[in-house]
Amino acid sequence: MPEHILFLTGKLAEKQLRRTLEEMAPEFRYTVHQLGLTVAALMTADMIRRRLKDTFGADRVLVPGRCRGDLETLSRDLGLLIERGPDELHDLPEFFGKQKKKPDLSRYELHIFAEIVEAPQLSIDGILRRARAYRKDGADVIDIGCLPATPFPHMDDAVRALKAEGFLVSIDSLENDDLVKGGKAGADFLLSLHEDSLWIADEVVSTPVLIPARHGDLDSLDRAIAAMRAKGREFIVDPILDPIHFGFTDSILRYHEVRRRHPDIEIMMGVGNLTELTHADTAGINATLLGICSELHIKHILATQVSKHARKAVREADLARRIMYAARELNRLPKHIDDGLMALHERAPFPLSREEIEELYRQIKDPSYRILISPEGLHIFNRDGFHSATDPFQLFPKLGVETDGGHAFYLGVELARAHIAWQLGKRYNQDEPLQWGCQVDAPEEQAVDPHAYKPAGTTLQKASHASKADDSARSPAERELG
Repeated sequence: MPEHILFLTGKLAEKQLRRTLEEMAPEFRYTVHQLGLTVAALMTADMIRRRLKDTFGADRVLVPGRCRGDLETLSRDLGLLIERGPDELHDLPEFFGKQKKKPDLSRYELHIFAEIVEAPQLSIDGILRRARAYRKDGADVIDIGCLPATPFPHMDDAVRALKAEGFLVSIDSLENDDLVKGGKAGADFLLSLHEDSLWIADEVVSTPVLIPARHGDLDSLDRAIAAMRAKGREFIVDPILDPIHFGFTDSILRYHEVRRRHPDIEIMMGVGNLTELTHADTAGINATLLGICSELHIKHILATQVSKHARKAVREADLARRIMYAARELNRLPKHIDDGLMALHERAPFPLSREEIEELYRQIKDPSYRILISPEGLHIFNRDGFHSATDPFQLFPKLGVETDGGHAFYLGVELARAHIAWQLGKRYNQDEPLQWGCQVDAPEEQAVDPHAYKPAGTTLQKASHASKADDSARSPAERELG
């Protein structure tokens, strides 16, 4: 028998929940039960304990993601698994899709060479610090850049220091002497050799990255490939990616042609010529280029983080390679796999309409402010009023917090977050930081206690600081609907 799931909901969401489940055509059986409250977001574990009289023979119970309280104890007491679903009803299909088959992002085939462009100007300790940071962001190889006409007397010591810490190392230079010196110091790869400098490969054991002798000359690249094969040596080929309006489209075609001519060779793409030289957010550029790499089975990229706007290029490339590999292996589009490359926008930024928010407002009986956003703007409300605007400065005179500095500060922070989310099309959840994908480290621990700047209970889950003493221990949902 297929699994039987009991969905608990409120009056407002019941019809939409039934419609969503019908459209999903799930493999499980289900029962929808309206628990006798208007807004599903106000559901609590204690409320379920008091109001759920029949479990309809279900194998488990799914409650709204915003349901508060101890569901583990409740499950134990009722002898039935009760668990939270997604925060928003709109996300229910994806929730069950992920439950069935969550893409494996631990796998990838592409290797990231992360270049320390200004290495000659850094101390060995500085090079090591940069290398550790790149490795943390996903780099597989640390590329030591050599600047033209810039002395680099400590290059061989830098290579040895990196190797001592377990790094794979490449040397990137236009000077043959640098390449020979780096190879003899123990570099694993040399960027770059061409048909006129292949003699360097006879001097060292490093794996060379081959480029055309003259820009765009694929025939010279073919000759270099043939020579390395004759030597029985491993190598990587880079046809060279050009910036936009300086040969970009032709260079993409070169990569395609090299793959057509040589189906089995290792290829590298230097993505920095696009990420660094295009003033656009680099996450999308990386996703597109690594999609091309995935299609052509290009297994190496050279990434740089020189320009300030490209400061997360390595981290973005690391996630992009995992997403593209998973999508290709599953024979699916690179959608609904991971949202880490979507820093500015989100797939479903406004889960509630203004009408649903207004209905929620009509159920509120306490003075705690709630802040929500819809396509129409920002909405802040409590039992005393409902206010909407597209500019948070228009809201402040209506909130009555002029003499309460802590509360005013808290509402200012939250309204600023809500305004940013509304402008960009992002999810906003009161008391939670906005999500910026892989651009921002997830906080391990909140350094500042937010309650130091706001009264207790400014959200749906906490009692208001203005509540009477005998009522302060109960949540707004419990006071309103209990």
